[in-house]
Amino acid sequence: MAPIGYGYGSECHLLRWMGRHRNLFDQRVSEAVGMPGSTVNWLDFKFNERKLWPDAEPRGLEFLYHIPNLKAKWQDFWPTRSGIHNWDAVGWIGEEPHQELLLLEAKAHLAELKSSCGAKSPNSIQKIDRALDQAKQFLGADPKADWKQGYYQTANRVAVLSFLTEQGITAHLLFVYFIGDSESNGRQCPKTEEEWSPAIEDQWKELGVTSDSLPDRIHKLFLPVTEFLPK
Repeated sequence: MAPIGYGYGSECHLLRWMGRHRNLFDQRVSEAVGMPGSTVNWLDFKFNERKLWPDAEPRGLEFLYHIPNLKAKWQDFWPTRSGIHNWDAVGWIGEEPHQELLLLEAKAHLAELKSSCGAKSPNSIQKIDRALDQAKQFLGADPKADWKQGYYQTANRVAVLSFLTEQGITAHLLFVYFIGDSESNGRQCPKTEEEWSPAIEDQWKELGVTSDSLPDRIHKLFLPVTEFLPK
């Protein structure tokens, strides 16, 4: 995420919902992933004193390194230095011993959907290409689709889900789209679910799939910045 905005932006609204409206947020999340009423246990962030907001998002799959051999497999699958995944939130949904992993990405304006791969190392690029090819097979996507340009962040999140599935770890990938954010600084912030939908459909089309063909472990949640938006 970019530096947190004061009263605007996906990070700000996610913090609001998770901190001040937690019960309602968890209710909406559990419904979005098809497990209504399930308990959600969110992982705490670490601290990072070098940032203006001294918090560190969960990175890669470091929160799963207690699983035997997973760290080595993950490091073979994906570059784990610069460019590693930073998650907006990570949690577990359901009751032990049947909890399922929940990986969350939040967006508040249309430009947040766009990103491209910035890897320079040949070894990193080779790993990324191999991982994205595996993820395309996982989605049944067009193998010729360019997953490193345009919608790279979504693509690499799907790659994580495909890796976890291969390892026998049940996980959900949840995209939260905030409705009604401030349009200051030229941001295009959808005011309704209908305004978000064409951009999301275009994203999946560019990745070589359609949203209605996605596996049942990929979800979306449209969440208003306030419950009292004009109808």
